[in-house]
Amino acid sequence: MSPTPIRILVVDDQPLVRMGTALVLDSADDIDVVGEADSGETAVAMAETLNPDVILMDVRMPGIGGIEATRLITTAHPAIRVMVFTTFDVDEYAFGGLHAGASAFLLKSSTPEKLTEAVRTVAAGEGVVEPRITTHLIHHYTQRTLTSADGSHPEPLDRLTPRELDVFLAIARGLSNPEIGAHLHLTPATVKTHVNRIFAKLHVRDRVHAVILAYELRVV
Repeated sequence: MSPTPIRILVVDDQPLVRMGTALVLDSADDIDVVGEADSGETAVAMAETLNPDVILMDVRMPGIGGIEATRLITTAHPAIRVMVFTTFDVDEYAFGGLHAGASAFLLKSSTPEKLTEAVRTVAAGEGVVEPRITTHLIHHYTQRTLTSADGSHPEPLDRLTPRELDVFLAIARGLSNPEIGAHLHLTPATVKTHVNRIFAKLHVRDRVHAVILAYELRVV
């Protein structure tokens, strides 16, 4: 029995771009394009009716735009994963999209193979961000001073057990689950359990947002 295809909604106000992107994704055996939208408002409405696994979201569109649409969708439907997909390599779009709840920031210049792989990654619960944007995010957050005055761990991290804190810091350093297991001498199942509990306790959607939180709190 084959696995259930990833259900995706493609949002872009340019018809040729939208249809071309949909064709690329639909050609993958494990991806099913369930709808297309030409505006943020339509995307919000279709997210409600279609409940896709992933939404590929353009940024610059008439009306509320992709970032506000992302905020509305991720707030109303936390299980839906949004990928910001844009022509514009501009920090404000990346920061805005990620803070709105997006799990990925990808440029339209990406290859079809990179796009389909990013969809699979995001659908599996991970995050994807262009390397240059990752560097800028790190620089942006390391300029902030959100640690407590006495140098202790900031309040959100008080919710974690000592072992969960170890795992969180490993995530913040970019370690994968297998690398965390090897580093902390934990089984894959134990690592996965810790990661899921950390995300729930800290109210983060995925690794991308966990790393952002770590830099906001200046613990890495």
